[in-house]
Amino acid sequence: MAAIKLLGLDPGLRFTGWGVLAVDGNRLCHIADGVVAVAASGTLADRLARLYRGLEVVVATHMPDEVAVEETFVNRNPVSTLKLGQARGVVMLVPALASLPVYEYSANLIKKSLVGTGHATKDQVTMMIRTLLPGAQLEKPDAADALAVAVCHAHHRTAPSRRFDPAALPKAVKVAAKVTG
Repeated sequence: MAAIKLLGLDPGLRFTGWGVLAVDGNRLCHIADGVVAVAASGTLADRLARLYRGLEVVVATHMPDEVAVEETFVNRNPVSTLKLGQARGVVMLVPALASLPVYEYSANLIKKSLVGTGHATKDQVTMMIRTLLPGAQLEKPDAADALAVAVCHAHHRTAPSRRFDPAALPKAVKVAAKVTG
């Protein structure tokens, strides 16, 4: 079996972390990591467009086989939660439009897969990523979180229920997507 390339994404409107791994059986190999940084200025639509274009570059550059995304964490502030949800929609849209399978994982499952507890701190997650993937740059915590998503997916990738399958969309949605795309 040949190695597959996984892209992990940690959605954010200001910083979206990304991390790419090669997985061959139980072996994990760090390929790249970073963030798509979007300036806090400008309209929400402009910021989402910049996020979209930045993620397009990441997907086109690294050509992953599968993509894993962290599920949205609900904040106390409903406005922030809504904006994060919109950014997460863009994060899921980019790989879906590239016909890549997209999988989703909760923050607790990601932490438990790496550290052994679902309530691990960011420092614990970063330490485990540095241990598992010694070549990781981790310029921002968001990149460590994205690599954690990718590692979690490497461990759980046989579970088909976590996959977003564009073929499962109703026919009317597929037709509308073709007309507008």
